[in-house]
Amino acid sequence: MRFVTLSTPAGNAVAGVLLGDCVADLSHPACRTLLGDTPPTLQALLDDGLAAWVARLAHVRFHADAIRALADVHLLAPLPRPGKVVGAAFNFTDALAERGMAAPAEPVIFMRSGRTVIGPGESILVPPDVDNVGYEGELAAVIGGRALRVSRADAMRFVAGYTVHNDVSGSSLVKEDGGNFVRGKNLPASSPLGPSLVSADELPDPYGVRIRLDIDGRLLQDGSTRTMLFDIAALIEYISHRMPLEPGDVIATGTPAGVAAMHTPAAWLLPGTTVTVELEGLGRLSNPVRAGVPFLDR
Repeated sequence: MRFVTLSTPAGNAVAGVLLGDCVADLSHPACRTLLGDTPPTLQALLDDGLAAWVARLAHVRFHADAIRALADVHLLAPLPRPGKVVGAAFNFTDALAERGMAAPAEPVIFMRSGRTVIGPGESILVPPDVDNVGYEGELAAVIGGRALRVSRADAMRFVAGYTVHNDVSGSSLVKEDGGNFVRGKNLPASSPLGPSLVSADELPDPYGVRIRLDIDGRLLQDGSTRTMLFDIAALIEYISHRMPLEPGDVIATGTPAGVAAMHTPAAWLLPGTTVTVELEGLGRLSNPVRAGVPFLDR
């Protein structure tokens, strides 16, 4: 099942279920009995247990008044404000080979604020005082239950679903900071996510997903999750031994070869362009790029 978050005319962020070219708006009064005391948000569905909601909604015939044309709704990120986004760096073997880097002995992780997340069509903001802002097309796994010190063998039961992620990075800041990711991975409006959350049952093999990224039609990344170094279960095990993972947290699993610095000329993000990430079976995520406000002088 595919879930989205849409903006209502009143400006509220509410959950919907994709039905082909339409979406069932779970905030509609016709869905009140169906949801009971559960708020009509994707975070609330995750808190309840998304798999149970998938099973419950699978056979529902939504009232016609609750169904809206997808073209008529404004989609937000599936999780507009996740608690945290935990990223995996240097996690694809083809990307390591392209850079001439040895594989790390264990996962290399970093954290993003959930406030960096933006949705489909929202603008990536490139600060005028940050050089070399790059893209990274990624598969993101969304956590569906509290995970603390879990084993690799048990880890995948904590994955509620998957979505598309673009890990926009201030590469010059990472370099200036000696490889520390904090500033470079927390630029405003730098974590596009969406367009939908695909429940885990619809993607039984997350290691056969093609990842493509282009800027204004110029193909820059064309890889696959098959070259992931540490798989999702290994990442969850590693991360959950260092911090608790909560429902709605996002794990960005890394990116294949073709990052901006590896092109000639380098393909850094420039205002006035549009970057699109497409993951096979998960959809397309397009975001325009525009100039933001200074980041370093705040």
